[in-house]
Amino acid sequence: MPIKYNLQPVALREERSLFTLVENRSVYSMDSCELNVFETHQQAKNVQLQFDDWVLTSMLRGKKIMHLSDRPGFDYLPGESVILPPSEVMKIDFPEADRETPTQCLALAISAEQINDTIGLLNERHTKAEAGEEWHISQEHLHLANNLELADIINRLIRLGLHEQSREKDILVNLALQELLVRLMQTQARAFFEQNYKRLASSNRFGYIIQYIKENITSKIDADKLSEKACMSRANFFRKFKEELGFTPADYILKERIRLAKTYLQNPLNSVTQACYMAGFQNLNYFIRAFKKEVGLTPKAFQLSFLN
Repeated sequence: MPIKYNLQPVALREERSLFTLVENRSVYSMDSCELNVFETHQQAKNVQLQFDDWVLTSMLRGKKIMHLSDRPGFDYLPGESVILPPSEVMKIDFPEADRETPTQCLALAISAEQINDTIGLLNERHTKAEAGEEWHISQEHLHLANNLELADIINRLIRLGLHEQSREKDILVNLALQELLVRLMQTQARAFFEQNYKRLASSNRFGYIIQYIKENITSKIDADKLSEKACMSRANFFRKFKEELGFTPADYILKERIRLAKTYLQNPLNSVTQACYMAGFQNLNYFIRAFKKEVGLTPKAFQLSFLN
């Protein structure tokens, strides 16, 4: 799973205020969504949870093992989210929860009207690059690492749900929900292309561009020339790429080079300078700055932390 961003912590309930030690639920209702915070303070197995609406769950503390109907169980940890369609049954194990290290997770149930209105607006005003494709929430890519943009907007919704008392609260929440849905679909699109770009390269222009970038990542790539390969005008290519995937082609190239540099740095025989140039960077100082901004550590600190 790629770099993931933890959410801001939510204060735990005092034990005397808990109704149950397993999935104690605090509910914050708004016009278009319902924010639930669940806490579990003891080990448990096969706890079932279900919502009538699309629900975005995000881990705040501890560890769960999540079981969904059509896939094997998986560890569910802070920095990760799971988006689920209506009526999907979650079966959850809590192998490590106790009073000292409880598990905490939020679940944001979003009204069908809010989702349909947002998707309808996107399909009307921001059509996809490929004819016939439309915006939608995928039921294939459900388990996601929180990127910075997704974490930021979830944190904003937490603050609005738990602390905002103004008369315009629901207006602010609805605007934040629109952004959340866009960020979520962009995150799913990136996961989809990462897993399927080879299959898509012959039929989807962004699949082809991603394959081209990956195959040439150690060489100089002129981002301005990618539009020609996509058979699009430069302005339209950059706009659609950013809309659908959430970052620019240049950002994508940078992230791919940093991802490659991280693999080189995991080998103690490679120096920071070697990792820099093997990953396609042309300037060592720029590499160090970009790596620290993206990863949160300098390349050397990352290498030492991995080796230790």
